[in-house]
Amino acid sequence: MDRTTPIPVKLENRPLVESVVIDLPAPSLSDNTADLDRLTLTLARMGFSPVRICPRRMDETVRKMRSQGLVFRAVLGYAGSHWELLDVIDDSSGATVFGFAVDLGTTTLVLRLIDISGRKTVGQITINNPQSKWGEDILSRILFARSRHTLLELRAALLEACSHAMGQLLKDSGVEASSVYAVSCAGNTAMSHFFWGLDPSHICREPYLPAANTFPAAFASELGFDFLPASLLYLFPNVGSYVGGDVLAGVVAADLANSVQPRMLIDVGTNAEVILGNREWLLACAGAAGPALEGGVVERGMQAFPGAIDRVRIDRKTLEPDFRVLGGGKAAGICGSGLIDLVAEMFFAKILTIQGKFSTQLDCPRFRNTPDGRAYALALPSQTADAQEILVSEIDIGVFLKSKAAMYTILSVICRKVGLDFADLEDIYIAGNFGKHIDPEMAVRIGMIPDLPLDRYHGIGNSSLLGASMLLCDRTLLAEVEKVRSMITYVELNVNVELINEFRGALFLPHTDPRLFPSVRP
Repeated sequence: MDRTTPIPVKLENRPLVESVVIDLPAPSLSDNTADLDRLTLTLARMGFSPVRICPRRMDETVRKMRSQGLVFRAVLGYAGSHWELLDVIDDSSGATVFGFAVDLGTTTLVLRLIDISGRKTVGQITINNPQSKWGEDILSRILFARSRHTLLELRAALLEACSHAMGQLLKDSGVEASSVYAVSCAGNTAMSHFFWGLDPSHICREPYLPAANTFPAAFASELGFDFLPASLLYLFPNVGSYVGGDVLAGVVAADLANSVQPRMLIDVGTNAEVILGNREWLLACAGAAGPALEGGVVERGMQAFPGAIDRVRIDRKTLEPDFRVLGGGKAAGICGSGLIDLVAEMFFAKILTIQGKFSTQLDCPRFRNTPDGRAYALALPSQTADAQEILVSEIDIGVFLKSKAAMYTILSVICRKVGLDFADLEDIYIAGNFGKHIDPEMAVRIGMIPDLPLDRYHGIGNSSLLGASMLLCDRTLLAEVEKVRSMITYVELNVNVELINEFRGALFLPHTDPRLFPSVRP
């Protein structure tokens, strides 16, 4: 990532870590104030109070102060209720301090190295979550972690992966680990428990209580990051079993809690999580629409990584497709945004019927007969990395339509809970890799999201990572996070007749009720 990429959000100029010049008056017989007392008094006059100095680092701190003639830089990290003295450094080393923002995703871990002083992203890396070998889903991992031994095994794998990724980012950017003074992490409730080493077993048992919802600010070395001895670590709190710190980080990133008009955040990952509200109230719900919308259930589906087809257009006359591959080169599969495009284009080209079936009246050169039934050849062998056709079958489309129907139904139900129409929403933010690549026009065509003016839709990428990044650059967001946490109410999507009927209607393209999608005219 470009070294000069700014954090793309308006923030207060009050970073989580400050590096300030200290010039202490020389001690004398008439002023025999102790060294550390002299430091804390000086910091208090500068607005940093109260200041805590880690007991095991007191002697080291005094030695550094004395070796630099009592003129130095004090690096301070804000811990919510107080400041932590993180380091004493040579004044000539400059004021640049760095921090890591970490998205603790179920499937992938995304880490970003940030120049906190300059509010710039230095580098970013995405890796697979190594815990997947104990289960692709969270429930499998929770069951595996029933004993203290297996829980620590899960945690060790997670910390080792994060540490390795951090080391790679530091190496690539030429930044020393000693210049990193903060780590800001966000993840769902279970991932937060794995990260902290807490028993997650009661998250999935009635009455569904986490071991903890809030986590104290700590030194990164206390959590196992020994190469970051002077770093303060912050883990976003949870609301409960179903609403984790990743959701809170996303709400902060989208600024939902400061809006006068209602807004919506849709975060598509392992699940589809939806938050609706404004500065007076916030509702959250979740549904199992995520995997298909990320391309995870189609035979050649994949996440939006290099090699994935993420954009598709079909010629109305020849019925030949044209597509874009992330990163260029040959195609390895198709991601969620590409699948949305493909279904929307096939529907408008009349390759698909309103029921999501291949037309029997059309002679399409891309149709193939397979053991699983009819399929459409999106990419030919000459266009793929493995020299095999990328086929999307009628079965694939049927599974995908269930996920798109679930998405639309979730959005409808949560709005109805508070008596809102879709037209009442000022903005809709779509997060995740899915949100980064989705074309809202195509999603409207297939009836996955409401038929609203397209300028109301905003893709904001990884909102969990963005929220964690923002916190590093603006400590006032600590109070914002707590405000959001107190505002969110989780609503259960009960399985009832009304919900089932709405879901059935949404299984069609775009819907059985054309009045809901007036702009969609194939």
